[in-house]
Amino acid sequence: MREGEVERKTKETDIRIKLRIEGNGESHIKSPIGFLNHMLETLTRHSGFDIDAEINGDIHVDQHHIVEDTGYCLGTALNQALREKRGINRAGCFIYPMDEALAMVAIDISGRPLLKFSGRFKSEKIGDFKTELVQDFFAGFTNGCLCTIHIRLLSGKSDHHKLEAIFKAFAHALKQACMIGNRDYVPSTKGVI
Repeated sequence: MREGEVERKTKETDIRIKLRIEGNGESHIKSPIGFLNHMLETLTRHSGFDIDAEINGDIHVDQHHIVEDTGYCLGTALNQALREKRGINRAGCFIYPMDEALAMVAIDISGRPLLKFSGRFKSEKIGDFKTELVQDFFAGFTNGCLCTIHIRLLSGKSDHHKLEAIFKAFAHALKQACMIGNRDYVPSTKGVI
């Protein structure tokens, strides 16, 4: 079973994440940011992964530390679960409609962290979540997972729907990239990722 587990304790955050790729889409998420919990539960359900997460930190200072470190820990747990990446598809791409919002996410588990994000939000916050931090989450994820992610917000009116479309597209693209095909080699001409 492909699993990864990360504990990260700093002066700013205290995070524990356990991830199972071949899961049932079950989650146990606990953080002080309600909308972040909602997005992580959405990611879990749509990827089919199982994710347990206990997330704490200096929320009295700002949400940035918790959000970025959560992305980093989740990416690191996935990188652990994929081990040498033998047999995986490596790349995935998905376009997801959430009512009037439409998002596209493409992922390459390449060993090279890079985030390209294109999209705007009208509101500063959705519930208790600062919309500007969505990029910090995905930047943290790319650094932990060592992957390239392109996110394009193609349309939308509701910022809630826009973010939900992004996380659902991300979940499906991630699921595609992590799937094992019928080959028994690392999907790279280098022989390693």
